[in-house]
Amino acid sequence: MQMDGTFNPKGAADAPFYLAQGDECDVFAAAAACRLPVLLKGPTGCGKTRFVAHMAARLGRPLYTVACHDDLSAADLIGRYLLKGGETVWIDGPLTRAVREGAICYLDEVVEARKDVTVVLHPLTDDRRILPVDRTGEELEAHPDFLLVASYNPGYQNILKTLKPSTRQRFVSLEFSFPRPEHEIPVVARESGLAEDRVQPLVRLAGKLRAMKGQDLEEGVSTRLVVYAATLIAGGMPVERAIRAAMIEPLTDDADVKAGLRDLVTAVFG
Repeated sequence: MQMDGTFNPKGAADAPFYLAQGDECDVFAAAAACRLPVLLKGPTGCGKTRFVAHMAARLGRPLYTVACHDDLSAADLIGRYLLKGGETVWIDGPLTRAVREGAICYLDEVVEARKDVTVVLHPLTDDRRILPVDRTGEELEAHPDFLLVASYNPGYQNILKTLKPSTRQRFVSLEFSFPRPEHEIPVVARESGLAEDRVQPLVRLAGKLRAMKGQDLEEGVSTRLVVYAATLIAGGMPVERAIRAAMIEPLTDDADVKAGLRDLVTAVFG
């Protein structure tokens, strides 16, 4: 493990594939070296989770990933007493384990969690770097290598589910978007096994679908879905059927909108 935030050569070799779009890897490594929490902002399926896994491996740090949801409470992160073998024992949650071990704790779509989660995070995101565990009476000082990372999709959240400015300003922030075609084509080709010349029209179609966000579509098509379509095609499925299954049906249930999207596919692919 590199205590100064530099990359671990073995970890870099074993890291999940991620193609950098800019200087995000350097900024993340610098924040880790300075023990600063990191907030990733960007649309669903643009690579935020892959990026964190990639950086955890490159930095040589364990990673705890928590998919946040409406019922996720502070107790789910910190821990709770459970019956085990006829005894009541304390079981650390993922956040507590990361704080003790010096791991990265990644809270994916943090705004989906209950409000008490944010309260727990505040003392970990300032110079105190502590985690009060009320149930056990402990006040844990975070391991020097502990790093808190959270993500959310600003374009998707409604006014009732957003991060308050007082919370956002506790993090170093990185903004993600869908890759430019010259980056997305090799990513999709590598992940799916489909040749780049066959991936190119899929990425062109994805760009046109993303341009429809806020009009006929609530969300644009993710890179993940483009990879799914390419994977189906690489496996032998006809192009039109793969696109319908992976890039049209997941986006909308409206029959008229789906018909319009199929017309768009015809225009792109002929």
